[in-house]
Amino acid sequence: MNAERITSSVLVATGAVVALAALLSALARRIGQPPVIGQVLAGIALGPSVLGQLPGDPSSLLVPDEVLPHLGVLGQVALVLFMFSVGCEVDTSLLRHQGRAVTTVSVAALAVPMAAGVALGWLAVGTDIAPAGTSDGWVFPLYLAVALSITAMPVLASIIRDRGLSGTVPGTVATASAALTDVVGWLVLAGVIALAGPHGRSPAVLLGLLACYLLTMAALVRPVLRRTSAIPGVLRDGPLVAAALLSGWATDALGLHAVFGAFLAGLLMPRAADGTPDRELVSWADRMGGLLLPVFFITTGFSVDIGGLGPEDALLLPALLAVAAGAKLGGCALAARLGGRTWRESAVIGALMNTRGLTELIALGVGKEAGLLDDRWYALLVVMAVVTTAMTGPLLTWWHRDGGDGPGQRTALPLPAAGPGVPGHGRSPGEPGGGAALGRAVPDRAELWSARRPKS
Repeated sequence: MNAERITSSVLVATGAVVALAALLSALARRIGQPPVIGQVLAGIALGPSVLGQLPGDPSSLLVPDEVLPHLGVLGQVALVLFMFSVGCEVDTSLLRHQGRAVTTVSVAALAVPMAAGVALGWLAVGTDIAPAGTSDGWVFPLYLAVALSITAMPVLASIIRDRGLSGTVPGTVATASAALTDVVGWLVLAGVIALAGPHGRSPAVLLGLLACYLLTMAALVRPVLRRTSAIPGVLRDGPLVAAALLSGWATDALGLHAVFGAFLAGLLMPRAADGTPDRELVSWADRMGGLLLPVFFITTGFSVDIGGLGPEDALLLPALLAVAAGAKLGGCALAARLGGRTWRESAVIGALMNTRGLTELIALGVGKEAGLLDDRWYALLVVMAVVTTAMTGPLLTWWHRDGGDGPGQRTALPLPAAGPGVPGHGRSPGEPGGGAALGRAVPDRAELWSARRPKS
């Protein structure tokens, strides 16, 4: 296929997935789901699981094999820019007040799901349940431990924005905890891949390189960004975009994913004296990355065939879902409560941390390429990632309606005063973080029930 045909196919596939994602996102919102669920389902629907089942395989006609890598590159760029905006939006002033909660939630988000994953994987090894070709030992249990502990930062960030939780205590704690958890999770995953084959970089070398990268970002890149941020127009935006892309490249070269480098670059962006983010900077970065983010989901949707699951998986899938959701949601909620949050805030943090969609799909692809997953387990874990993410919307709606710290109470939710530091200020009701972000399910801005209440 020549360059002209590839360009034409990329344009058609991009237009199709963006249009379908917009439609399914609107439908998802109407049934109380976060719009990102519609984007994930759009990628799966255009892949072999749905469109590929029709006569003539329209899926392959829409996205030929030669075109898929080009869509993958476009999706990765959109993902990096989106995660850059997520890092920009973290309110560091609020984060400083939540150190205890972030620490306890991060530890629980790793320890509890990993313990559950090791136990489940250990029971499966040596039986027909284990992936085909898996040898006895600790490699598959350790990989399953990482898979159950992953939190999808981009999906979590999208849900937080859509629910108007940006800058609130639960939103900030969940975002910071997910960042810390997933960085450690990817380091552990790198170690597991190193155990699985001779080509992986050793964890010790990876840690050393990561330390050098962090030192370079803090000592060299951040001072440059502080200077360029004062320059208006393109002269300011160019260095910021370059920092996001190059930081993503650096972490990708280290064996982590590019989203972590982009997120860190966003964290290093200049802020106001009180730590609040630059809303103008966040706005354009969000629009650049968010518009083409659905392209990423089509590349993941083409790598899974849910139709390949058989009747024998009818018991395994519910068990996997129960272990995954119970360990992540329950463990993080309890940890947040021990970290000083109210029961209601803790439940919201647990529900947010239970989202696995995007980053989980990345980790699953790594495991499949390393031979740790067969097609059956890959499909099972993809379904688990989608279901646990889909749980988040109904749970947030339920706990939003519960106005007290215990079940059954329906008191009104306190609202913060409108102002430049409050999410939704200066945005129209239809924009992320605006008053109508929850659609018709809840009243305008009522989701901002825990904003600006730092606690020791």
